Order: sequence, then C-alpha cells, then structure tokens
Amino acid sequence: MNDETIPASNFIRSIIDADIAANKNQGRVATRFPPEPNGYLHIGHAKSICLNFGIAEDYQGTCNLRFDDTNPHKENIEFVEAIKRDVHWLGYDWGERVYYASDYFEQLYDYAVQLIKKGKAYVCDLTPEQTREYRGTLTKPGKDSPYRDRSMEENLDLFARMRAGEFKDGEKILRAKIDMAASNMNLRDPAIYRIRHGAVHHQTGEAWSIYPMYDFTHCLSDSIEGITHSLCTLEFEDHRPLYDWFLDELEVECHPQQIEFSRLELEYTITSKRKLTRLVEEGRVEDWDDPRMPTIAGMRRRGYPPAAIRDFCERIGVTKSSNNVEMGVLENCVREDLNVHAPRRMAVLHPLKIVIENYPEGQSEELEAPNHPQNEEMGTRRIPFSRELYIDREDFREEAPKKFKRLVTGGEVRLRNAYVIRCDEVIKDGAGDIIELRCSYDPDTLSKNPEGRKVKGVIHWVSAGHAIAAEVRLYDRLFSHPHPDAAKEGGEFTDHLNPESLLTLTHCYLEATLADVLPGGHFQFEREGYFCVDPDHSRERPIFNRTVTLRDSWARIEKKNG
Repeated sequence: MNDETIPASNFIRSIIDADIAANKNQGRVATRFPPEPNGYLHIGHAKSICLNFGIAEDYQGTCNLRFDDTNPHKENIEFVEAIKRDVHWLGYDWGERVYYASDYFEQLYDYAVQLIKKGKAYVCDLTPEQTREYRGTLTKPGKDSPYRDRSMEENLDLFARMRAGEFKDGEKILRAKIDMAASNMNLRDPAIYRIRHGAVHHQTGEAWSIYPMYDFTHCLSDSIEGITHSLCTLEFEDHRPLYDWFLDELEVECHPQQIEFSRLELEYTITSKRKLTRLVEEGRVEDWDDPRMPTIAGMRRRGYPPAAIRDFCERIGVTKSSNNVEMGVLENCVREDLNVHAPRRMAVLHPLKIVIENYPEGQSEELEAPNHPQNEEMGTRRIPFSRELYIDREDFREEAPKKFKRLVTGGEVRLRNAYVIRCDEVIKDGAGDIIELRCSYDPDTLSKNPEGRKVKGVIHWVSAGHAIAAEVRLYDRLFSHPHPDAAKEGGEFTDHLNPESLLTLTHCYLEATLADVLPGGHFQFEREGYFCVDPDHSRERPIFNRTVTLRDSWARIEKKNG
C-alpha cells in the first residue's frame, strides 16, 4: 500500500492484515463486487463498490465485477450496462475481470449433481405454500419433505428432466439436504435450483430452463474465481453457515471467507430495489436516473461529483453496527468538493428587469470577473454590462427592515463585479405588480465605493440583451420524512414523498458565458447554489439542475421542528 494514501482502518482491514501476516491465501487479496442486474445501482452499492475496489487497490490485489444473473425474469442488458457505467464513473476499473454467474451455469449444474450423488440434495415436489408450511418457524422446527428420501438414481433422473424442461414452473425444486430442525432457518433444506420458463436470459438465451438460487451460486462463484474475502452486508450473516456448508460439502480448492458489514442507511432515502422499481414503474419519478433518486445514475445527473461520493463512503466508515447516516453528511461532501472545483457564474432565477437611465442607450461594456474568488489559477471571465439588466425579485423591496441588505426604493446596492446602482422609481402594471425598476449608476464605483458612501449589500445580475434564457430545475429531497420506510399504520413509503422535491423554473436568465457549456458541467450560481448541466441541455433550450444548496436548509428545518 502507498503510505501516503492509507485510508482509515476498519475491522475488515484488520482481518486482511492478519491474514497477510499469517500468509493465508499466500498473501493474496481478491475481492468482488457482485450486483444483480435487476435495477440501477444506488448509494448503498456505492459503499460496497468503494470498499471492495478500494481494498483491492490498497493491497495490490484484484476486484472482480461479477453479475449475479440467475433470475432472467427481472434482469436485462440495460441494467448490466448501467452498472458498468456507474462503477467506471465512480473511478474504478475491473480490467478484464468482468464475469457473470451465468458463465458458471454448467459447472454449477455439475456441483448440484455431486451433491445429489453424495446424498446431500434431492428433488422436492412440494408446492411453494407447502414448502413454507413444512419449513417451520423460529420457535418451531420444520418437518421433512415426503420426497426427502428419494433414491440417488431417482433424484438424478428428475433433476436431468428438470433441466430438459419437462416440468412446469414451481412443479419441482432441487433442495439441499441439511437439517429441518436447525435453529438457523437457512439450513432447513434450502432450495438450490428452481424452474424458470418463458424468459430469455441476456447471456444464455433459452439454453436453460432451471436456474440456481443465490446462496448456492454466490459462494461457488466466489470459489471458482479465487476470491479470498467475500464482503457482504449484515443481512447475509445468517447465510454464512450455508455459504460454508456448500463449499465444505463440495470440497472445493478455494474456500473464501465471508465477512459482513453494516449496510448504508441514509436518511430521507430508500434503497430497496423493489421500492425504487415501483417509483419508476408508477411514474412517481422520471426514470432510474431522475436526479431525486438515490441511484448513482441519478446522483451523476444531479451533479454529484464521484470524488464526493467516495469521500462520503470513507467518512461513514465500515462497521458491524447498523446506523442511520444523516443526508446532510452526503450533501456536505458534495458542497465541499464543488466549493473547490466549481467555477462561479451569475444566474437570475426569478427575473425583475431594471433600466439604468443614466447609462447610454445602445452601449455595452465587458467587465472582468473571477471564475473563483479563492483560486486565482481558475482565471477570469468577461461579462457584458448594459443599460438593461435582470436582478432577482427577492433582491428588491419597496420597503424593507434595516436588516435587509439588498436593493430598496431610494437605496443603493452594488452589482457583483460591477457598479453601485440606486433605485429611483418602481414601475407597476395595472394589477399593482412590480414589472420594472428605474435606476441610476455611479460610473466611479466599478472597483470601489467613493469615500463616505455606505452600500449595504451585493447582488447578482445579468445583462438583459446578452443573457441566455434557460430552464432551471430545483431538486430537493425525494422524501419529506427522514425514515420513509417507517410509514404510519395502514400507509406506506410513498405517503412520505416530498411534493416539493422538484420545482421547474422556465423563465431564468444566465450570464452569456454559459452559452457553450457541455452536459455534466458544474457551476456555482452565485448566492443560489451549485448547478449541473442536464444531459438534455441544448443551445436552444439549456437545462440546469440544482445539485445542492449553498447551505443545509434542512438542518434549520429539522432543528426548528425538533
């Protein structure tokens, strides 16, 4: 490992350090990231990606990308390609080590045959309902299936006929023969293979009509690939005895060590693929990459930098203890990264026109503005200034309290990187709504205030004749409850959807320098927040997504409500 970049230690690294010291696995470290391609990856997967690929990098080991593609009814190539994009975008590369569980279907079938020959597996005809009834409960042991004592020859014949497609879905399953009275219910003769007709597998087509179960597939795929440390979340802790049972019974050469860590529980978020799928299918979000979704694709489209997500995963650490992480931790990681790397620009989201009456008609000039106030290396830009400008409506009051530090009738304010102006007259329409301000400017205030003049504040602006019209989408948290899964009795997680999670502004004006930006570009709109250029952006209809606000407004809300 590079001593300059050693990450914070955790219990998994301590285990690996001890293994290396004992020359276990000949000092070799091999991990894997094994997603099921039945949806897009989310922030919880990011933690696992950073852990598995990070450990491989730090110990000069390897990390495989392996798709757990054993359920063709829910999986497809779209999800496979999305997963590859997300892992690459986070900054990790698997090289030539991309695998599919389906690569091993023939070998897994042979392993199942070996278990049958050892008297450790049998074909069962119980229906799914009967299987659940026979399984027992946490306090009541299960009972043996009436098909448990079939002969080896009959089981081999039936299993071969299952493969040949002679039976209907659910008509038969292959089960491991372990212990129906085991206190760990995962050991009560779990299913190994089930029949699946009517689906075309994205890798194997229609070659198979039976598919192996996760617990059987996963440990053997790890073994086949020579994985040394199989890292998974805590819900698989009770599955570890079964993981070890399959590997021991089959006497494989490589027996990886399964190690469990706590999964990421992020407030105001759900990470259940089933529930995320519902949001997409029910049209409650635009798609899997909706910027409000906790998917990696959604966060990328919203403008979260990959470095910020990696930083977040490092900060929350790896433990055995379940804990809820505040959304503000992730958002602060994003702010900190963008504060350093995002150029500054001016954008008026709620425009109010002003006319500077003592500025010559038809004249304009270019003013110099820094791209970043704390980083001179980012250079400067030229912004046009003219007689007609737009400012934000929130920056003007006809009458305002003393603490209001922006423009008021008869008062002065400085325009960012420009002159001091005074509001001389307010123009209203027939309904009494303000439609325009008539102002004057002081040409001697471009770089400083004249001695003795006090100007309360600074506001942003754009030149009306040079600004580009754009759509700006103000994204917020998808849920208004920190624990949307903790629904009230009779309700469900969708009851907590935030009705204000998206506000679309269609009449915004941005400074002219934003005319040629490319999708994915990050900027701080001064005094508004951090924004990203949406993939649907075009010169005719530029679209900017708010990535995150400048400050954690939710923290103030939570403090007030608390």
